[in-house]
Amino acid sequence: MKHQIQIAGLPDLQRAAKEFIQAVGQHTLIAFYAPMGAGKTTFTTALCKELGVQEDAISSPTFAIVNEYRGYEGRPIYHFDFYRIENPAEALDIGLYDYLDSGELCLMEWPENIEDLLPEETLRVHITLLPDGARCLEWEQ
Repeated sequence: MKHQIQIAGLPDLQRAAKEFIQAVGQHTLIAFYAPMGAGKTTFTTALCKELGVQEDAISSPTFAIVNEYRGYEGRPIYHFDFYRIENPAEALDIGLYDYLDSGELCLMEWPENIEDLLPEETLRVHITLLPDGARCLEWEQ
């Protein structure tokens, strides 16, 4: 089944994040595909905030590759940014499968850089920047 969520602008982010969380259900591996500047980190921040992470704790893990946050009930949320990964072996070096197999929520930016390492059950979400500046999230499940 195809799903789509429109995000009109920044004031609409939390509504979209809440709707997304409800729509994806029990999926724990979520990969965001989008060009630079389309809002991957901004949407991930909104998701984390909706899941109970203090907003000042959220940042792009571009240099660290992965950041760990704590949501409600102290459960970990792993936020990956694979932008600087040039070789999939670099992702393996950080223990990628330990994170992916943890059963905890893994939010991934730039997953195309490690596509061959992603499990089949990964939910692939595409973010499109629309001409009016709105964003559209699309996925199948």
